[in-house]
Amino acid sequence: TTAVNAYLMPVVSHYLESLVEKIGKAELQVMQSNEGYISPAKAKIAPIRTAYSGPAGGVVGAYHLAKAAGFRNIISFDMGGTSTDVSLIDGQIRRTNESIIGDFPVRVPIIDIHSVGAGGGSIAWIDRGGSLRVGPESAGADPGPACYGKGAYPTVTDANLFLGRLDPDFFLGGRMKIYPQRSSEVIEKLAKKINKSPLETALGIIEIANSNMEKAIRVISIERGFDPRNFTLFSFGGAGGMHAVEMASHLRLSRVIVPKNAGVLSALGLLLADSIKDYSRSILKVVDKIKSKELENLFAELIQDSLQDMKEDGFTEKEISIQRYLDLRYLGQSYEITVPYRNSRTSLFLSDFHREHQRLYSYYHPQRPVEIVNIRVKAIGRSKKIKLKKLPEKVKKIEKAVLKKQPLYYGGKKYQAPVYDRSLLGPGNRIFGASLIIDFESTTFLPPGYELKVDGFLNLIIQKG
Repeated sequence: TTAVNAYLMPVVSHYLESLVEKIGKAELQVMQSNEGYISPAKAKIAPIRTAYSGPAGGVVGAYHLAKAAGFRNIISFDMGGTSTDVSLIDGQIRRTNESIIGDFPVRVPIIDIHSVGAGGGSIAWIDRGGSLRVGPESAGADPGPACYGKGAYPTVTDANLFLGRLDPDFFLGGRMKIYPQRSSEVIEKLAKKINKSPLETALGIIEIANSNMEKAIRVISIERGFDPRNFTLFSFGGAGGMHAVEMASHLRLSRVIVPKNAGVLSALGLLLADSIKDYSRSILKVVDKIKSKELENLFAELIQDSLQDMKEDGFTEKEISIQRYLDLRYLGQSYEITVPYRNSRTSLFLSDFHREHQRLYSYYHPQRPVEIVNIRVKAIGRSKKIKLKKLPEKVKKIEKAVLKKQPLYYGGKKYQAPVYDRSLLGPGNRIFGASLIIDFESTTFLPPGYELKVDGFLNLIIQKG
């Protein structure tokens, strides 16, 4: 972690110094991977803390929007052009203290985000065994998918366009011209190689891409001891809305939420974040061999450091909240579980540890010695945020939002699907599939058998009809 941080410092310091100089009097804050922001001065000496900061902003945005809409348990699904990032929220944003950046393991507090190389630009190709594969190689933004006019390989976006799940006349609100014929050409070429029809090939590309992303969701749910059926899929990113409902169906999630401005939700998350700083100290002592007063004194030292840092950043003591945690493990283990530390009563945090160990690994040892590896302090500076305004239900005439009808393929069948302009929908409006809902920077595909309702925050709430 120290080596990676040192490698990044000169580059990030130079960039931030230049940025601060150019933006003048505007206040600059830098998003971290731990769900909060820090000052540019702190980011220059600890740039490793900004890893995954973009996806972290998306998780924060999803958390606040879902909570405002009345949903506490969600799985955030952020599908962009090159990758997909997923994270599980069970009433609170889940964090981890270990991650992999490139090929390097790093130990810093970070939102528990799992990423896979699947996005709108993921390239479909044939492996040596003659099987169709999708990703992780991506066409990126330039040259991009074949339909952008420069790319020469079929991508997930090309497959969606071929299947009628994108409106070629309303891409980026109609500001960007795309070329459906180029998508058809590259998919037909690929279809000949695997002896399938172009329609079967395009449907296969979508199915494989969905499967890759579903595996990522299983990692952060089933493999963490959570049942995905108890969660709502919160879909965002430029490409998320075209895949979310099919994936939720396969994983048996009860509903899908697609927020307004889904393509730029990470930016909204930055505006909803607090200032957060993390502090830790290694202990490596068995619980029975450390006195509660000693533990309280160690926490007090970290808390004093955190308060001093937060006050330097302009927060008053009333605006700062402190949370305390312990990294615990059974003596002899090589992995830890982080649990809250509420007070010095060992029975409380030990019971939390045993319960969490049982949930994660399906067993626990109540008589086995438990070791404290680290103590942790999370300091939160509550800052002013934009307010999420709930609009009253005032059903607009749905007919005015219909742009046109276009052919759309789903499950091997052809449908004449209405295309809706999302900006003309209001709270209370209902739409039935098969249909497309077009926003400036994203598209939502509503399959047959599903319906959506627009809520007071202009989210699309999608469930089986």
